[in-house]
Amino acid sequence: MTKLKDLKARLMEDAELREEYARVNEEYALIEALVRARTAAKLTQAELARRLGTTQSAVARLEGGRVSPSFATLRRYAEATGTRLTVGLVPVDG
Repeated sequence: MTKLKDLKARLMEDAELREEYARVNEEYALIEALVRARTAAKLTQAELARRLGTTQSAVARLEGGRVSPSFATLRRYAEATGTRLTVGLVPVDG
């Protein structure tokens, strides 16, 4: 029997499925936005960590989705990468 983790890894090899997954999964979209902001700012995790006054491993945990960041952390991350944090609520289709 195939494990869910293995099935997901195999399915995520498909570029179209990966794109759709990123579009609908808000948490993954946030992580992707964080990494994109950092790379667009041409910062390594270590450089960003210095700007935030934290460690590279803390940035890695944040970008890896292993922590649930506070609004203040996201705002500081945005400022450190030269971006602006926006938050919105949208109606659920139904």
